[in-house]
Amino acid sequence: MDYAFLRIAHIATVHISLALFLLRGFWMWRDSPQLRRRWVRTLPHVNDTLLLVTAIAMLVAANLNPLQHPWLMAKIIGLLAYIGVGTVALKRGRSKTMRLKALVVAVGIYAYIVAVAISKQVVPGVA
Repeated sequence: MDYAFLRIAHIATVHISLALFLLRGFWMWRDSPQLRRRWVRTLPHVNDTLLLVTAIAMLVAANLNPLQHPWLMAKIIGLLAYIGVGTVALKRGRSKTMRLKALVVAVGIYAYIVAVAISKQVVPGVA
């Protein structure tokens, strides 16, 4: 598949993932019944699967090995941290305050991952 198409699809799914995460976080904070809707429980997983598939396809298309590129490994580690903190924000946090703090941390991790992707540096802004 064309790398340019994969990149656009990947970037789109990244933004959709954040938008859905923030929406679910808002609804969690408000105790909204919207969280129980089927599409709210399904769509984020479908989108995140597409995000992961496009990421792997880009690695294959560009013949990149995360073990040889520290910035790619940083993105993967960041993703695992984002997932872990995100589950605290949306489900596992014992209180709304803890969930809100986890939500803020998760958005910070998201920003780090995007900065790494743009700069291709483990510590963005440091040459």
